[in-house]
Amino acid sequence: MTLQTATLPNGFRVVTEHMPGLKSAALGIWVSAGGRHERPEQNGVAHFLEHMAFKGTASRSALRIAEEIEDVGGYINAYTSREVTAYYARVLEADTGLALEVIADILRNPLFDQKEIETERHVILQEIGQALDTPDDIIFDWLQEICYPEQPIGRTILGEAARVNAFGRGDLSTFVEEHYGPDQLILSAAGAVDHDAIVAQAEALFGDMTPRGSAEALPARFHGGEIRRDKTLEQAHLALAFEAPGYRDVDFYASQVYSIALGGGMSSRLFQEIRENRGLCYTIFAQAGAYADTGTTTIYAGTSGDEVGDLARITVDEMKRAASDMSAEEIARARAQMKAGLLMGLESPSARAERAARMIQIWGKVPSIEDTVTRIDAVTDADVRAFAEHTAASAPAAMALYGPVSKAPELASLEERRVA
Repeated sequence: MTLQTATLPNGFRVVTEHMPGLKSAALGIWVSAGGRHERPEQNGVAHFLEHMAFKGTASRSALRIAEEIEDVGGYINAYTSREVTAYYARVLEADTGLALEVIADILRNPLFDQKEIETERHVILQEIGQALDTPDDIIFDWLQEICYPEQPIGRTILGEAARVNAFGRGDLSTFVEEHYGPDQLILSAAGAVDHDAIVAQAEALFGDMTPRGSAEALPARFHGGEIRRDKTLEQAHLALAFEAPGYRDVDFYASQVYSIALGGGMSSRLFQEIRENRGLCYTIFAQAGAYADTGTTTIYAGTSGDEVGDLARITVDEMKRAASDMSAEEIARARAQMKAGLLMGLESPSARAERAARMIQIWGKVPSIEDTVTRIDAVTDADVRAFAEHTAASAPAAMALYGPVSKAPELASLEERRVA
């Protein structure tokens, strides 16, 4: 593997990783702007803008964009998260130049045709409706909101329906003007790629852009609290969140190992005790999510309305027990799962391109895989137990409940149970 980087005079960054033996490439532009960069009146506009990316440019119709990539057997897509928006493609080696040219056209020359805006508005409203009809999806939006109330990072990425209904061409153009400067864009490519050729094409396509300076997101403050919405459903959905480190924090890797040991697989504490031993649920898991300046350890489970109280209380008990007796074997297994997930995931050029772009955004460089593995291995049993104790006893908490949840305990009673 050969990883190379370059920065154009205007701040536009390029990172490539040549992967010998491949005949295809993954490439895209990662924009350092997402949901948390929106002002309150803009909530949902980053996602709306992503949808409009494929609806036509000054020189290409929406159909032509799709046809040019699919005519060569390629694939093109985009996504919006709270910290980044990405536009990416997967093509054969000979078509990397075409894919980059199409993506550049999408970013630099969007048409924002009013008819297409109305069409895509309807699509997004359907997407919002679909999310509201998916309990184990929407509950995480509500949990995020209660973790970070009245903050950009706490708002839904899709935006509220009323806000989406009000967006116009000017809203889209304003967000592009504010956040799509060359110093906020990263071109990442992996697979059968030639670094010098990609840098030369990037200079031709993006070199004339004027730097605008990065628009910093507001700092996040984990607040916590409870939200519950009682509704007649087959299951009661429970989601708990505890404040955790951001991805630049020294405890980041300890938080990741802890979440895997607690609820990251079939051998984890929560799965074994709550599903296998007690049969209280079909799905239960824990995961660690991180942003630049904050993070959460999240636990989710679905169960019957009659059993949601037992499930919530036993979950807290298992967290407390893990803080006192999590074994070296459990921690070693979690480290192995984390490393395997990392290494297996990076066997595709798409994953390599994604990782390189995110590392450039976070660190300004791409740490080697070996360095990351070393950091995971450096997490000691004492590190994980200390993090487990902090999470179980004193980390600020939030809870979201949805469905037949009248028998679920209040967060305050679970807090008392944590410290008992």
